[in-house]
Amino acid sequence: MHWLELEGAVNARDVGGLPTEDGGAVAERRLLRSDNLQGLTPRDIKVLVEDFGLTTVVDLRGTPEVTKEGPGPLTNVESVRHHHYSVLPESGGTTDATADDISDALYLKRRQRTIERFPDDVMTALYLGYLEDRPESIVGALRTIAGAPGAALVHCAAGKDRTGVVTAFALTVAGVRRDAVVADYAASGERIRAILDRLRASPTYAPDLDKRPDDDDHRPKPETMSLFLGEVDRRYGGAVRWLDAHGFDAADVAELRGKLLG
Repeated sequence: MHWLELEGAVNARDVGGLPTEDGGAVAERRLLRSDNLQGLTPRDIKVLVEDFGLTTVVDLRGTPEVTKEGPGPLTNVESVRHHHYSVLPESGGTTDATADDISDALYLKRRQRTIERFPDDVMTALYLGYLEDRPESIVGALRTIAGAPGAALVHCAAGKDRTGVVTAFALTVAGVRRDAVVADYAASGERIRAILDRLRASPTYAPDLDKRPDDDDHRPKPETMSLFLGEVDRRYGGAVRWLDAHGFDAADVAELRGKLLG
């Protein structure tokens, strides 16, 4: 994994180098992924903009998170464009810091609907919900990545669930090997304690995290992404066919592949 050692983010990396099915690899400095960007330092911004050529930020946080956290340091950089695509239903005040606060009494109905999607694995069920609830956000995020003039950076709060799903779709469209997609997703587990420590220091995310204090409860598991992608294959015929059904056509696929493969 090509980790970005930033001072103000702990789960940032470049997906460049991941192997494709045809023996190629994702190009470097095309797609970056990260946790929350609110703590970026001037040095971090210099690294991202000057060293990695960052031009585009894809923010997957919900509107309550964006509002509570306020403008981040990168919003002051004129050369960087910001695009907001929440993959959650826009209701209530949930922050999704733990992927989804499915234990909150206010969300019992949503919890039941989530579990019914895939009773064998709640996180897989949650990820399928992103596709069902906000397909336009998944499509918008991928189009933004494809059209970025420089490097695109996708992030949410922890950089593991919402970011994990959008990144997995992008990599799958680019033809990255399934095992490499799963490994990229699971890599966030290497830094789970640092990720959660950052979020617990924020008034926005601490209340949700306090409801599930065990760090291992939040660690992304390889089998979750394997199950999710398997369900996408079984239910929709794969990521590309799901995207096509939601308006992301062959030209979009070609543009995204060209962006990521160089």
